[in-house]
Amino acid sequence: MLPFAPDTVPTLHGVRVLDAARVLAGPFCGQLLADLGADVIKLERPGAGDDTRGWGPPYVPGFNDLSAYFLSCNRGKLSLTLDIASPDGSDIFHRLLAKCDVLIENFRTDSAEKLGLTPDALLARHPKLIACSISGFGRTGPMKDAPGYDFAIQALSGLMNITGPAEGPPYKVGVALADILTGLYASNAILAALHARARTGHGYAIDIALADCALAAQVNVAQAFLTSVKLPQRQGNAHLQIVPYQLFATADGWLVLNVGNDGQWRAFCAAAREAELGADPRFATNRQRVELRAEVVPKVEAIMKRFPTNEWETRLSEANVPHAVVRTYADVFADEQTLARGMKLTVRDPAGNPVDLIGSPVQLHGAPNAPPTMPPCLGEQTEKVLGELLGLGAEEVKALKEKGVV
Repeated sequence: MLPFAPDTVPTLHGVRVLDAARVLAGPFCGQLLADLGADVIKLERPGAGDDTRGWGPPYVPGFNDLSAYFLSCNRGKLSLTLDIASPDGSDIFHRLLAKCDVLIENFRTDSAEKLGLTPDALLARHPKLIACSISGFGRTGPMKDAPGYDFAIQALSGLMNITGPAEGPPYKVGVALADILTGLYASNAILAALHARARTGHGYAIDIALADCALAAQVNVAQAFLTSVKLPQRQGNAHLQIVPYQLFATADGWLVLNVGNDGQWRAFCAAAREAELGADPRFATNRQRVELRAEVVPKVEAIMKRFPTNEWETRLSEANVPHAVVRTYADVFADEQTLARGMKLTVRDPAGNPVDLIGSPVQLHGAPNAPPTMPPCLGEQTEKVLGELLGLGAEEVKALKEKGVV
């Protein structure tokens, strides 16, 4: 029981966000804020929309602008089409900003300068705005004008150089991790700026770079280089600083073994009926096991191949040794734990058909998350937004459509 009566509205209720970003990092940031209850208006190009609408298949059946990619980062939003480069569009954009708390954008530097939408210009005109600028390399430094793509950022940040098998080429992570990390860092910064604005009364400009976020997220591995000035070697499915902590073949499959401390090492050896190995003083501590990795890992590899995966699961569970089976998405989304945590949710498309989406990982006790809603079709709420926020009538919106402004 909570020591207080829970709120009935989400934590960001009353916060309005104009999401003028495209593709993944910015839209993902906007979705996180929408999950927490912010009113998020997704600004898109008339006739085309966000690039990710066309990044398919797969698509929602019957809706060619609702790709799986677009669905993954745009739930809970309203879609407004607007050509901000046109005089009328620019006027509407600033009128909207005057009614918004947050702007998320990933304008190119030259475009922002041409349109008068640099952070300084935005705050001069909207002094209470939280203006979050997302770019490949940030707004300072010699690469500030260079475009940023997740794959390239993974290469340039060092992330690919520590990912993949020890022998062979560097690998990218299986998802656009630099984009996702940037969206998380950006949402964190926006929440901090909103909190500060409540105290100071003025807005803030946030400068978030994919390259910075990708580097910062390499934590212990990048820090190991700074500490030792030695380049860390790719470990494949092993861990640079913990042994044994990697993927092992069993008699009939694969299992991740996570021996995170010396007690778990002894417990593993006991579960494996390898008392002699557990008592060997050369392998007693993690430091020793890391230094003698070339001896320890082959021993564990041979041991793990003795039994099938199911038997190892039983043995390791009874011994409280962390481990995991490598699962497919079919396994994951059918799992009772996934379902219990609400990580698969169902919404309705405009035709009323059910559509499954990935759920929000944020669960607050004392306040609800915003009810999930279907990612919008292109321009689906244009008339609604312009009418409710700016008081434009149907004829005015029609005229703007005829001019290609919305």
